[in-house]
Amino acid sequence: MTHFVLVHGAFHGAWCWNNVAAALRQAGHSVSAPDLPGAGDDGTPLEQVDLDRATERVVEALEAGPEPAVLVGHSMGGVVITQAAARVPDRVSRLVYLTAFRPIDGESLLDLTALPEGAGDGVQANITVDGEPPIATFDLSQARSVFYNGVDEEEAAAAEERLDRQPLAVFATPVTLEGADLPPADYVVCTQDQAIPPALQRLMAGRVPARVSELDAGHSPFLSHVDDVVGILTR
Repeated sequence: MTHFVLVHGAFHGAWCWNNVAAALRQAGHSVSAPDLPGAGDDGTPLEQVDLDRATERVVEALEAGPEPAVLVGHSMGGVVITQAAARVPDRVSRLVYLTAFRPIDGESLLDLTALPEGAGDGVQANITVDGEPPIATFDLSQARSVFYNGVDEEEAAAAEERLDRQPLAVFATPVTLEGADLPPADYVVCTQDQAIPPALQRLMAGRVPARVSELDAGHSPFLSHVDDVVGILTR
């Protein structure tokens, strides 16, 4: 069976993978879903959170696993898994980008959102940024439409209550991939996503070789399309 490491996106925590992780374990697979620093149940002070710390958390999960893992990233988690795979490629058998940011060398998440294909991004339009270092707060009144379209109302309400603030350092830091031999990749485009425009997803999927599939889902298929996500991961 396969070992999976599941990495959440901005404002979320490992809790968002609970349904997918349970289904994978029921099918006999092993799963690790770490909270990134400052997210979920992790108590790291937000002003100390950056891409390097987030990457180290994923590297720790990979090195603790029983075998090289299928490393899955959602949304901002795509940046983190890319950097982690560049650091310990021998611990990753495959990368899976689930409607996730997929940077190339020297590129940050904010660089990707600034591309023409990123127009209409529902996240940056609905955040308030304050502090130094800057930390973003998402407008909860927009969570259902941006993050949880297509998700059951009760489950969406529960997820909305768990959204955290997000340090922008992870968004703004470019990845360093020079000389890295990254594992093979899959990209799952979610065609109803209101957070990462599908045009940007397709661009990121196509710039570097990847096996691409599409899912008629919004930004949170780990809640709305659990069976489909599990099927993609285990194929």
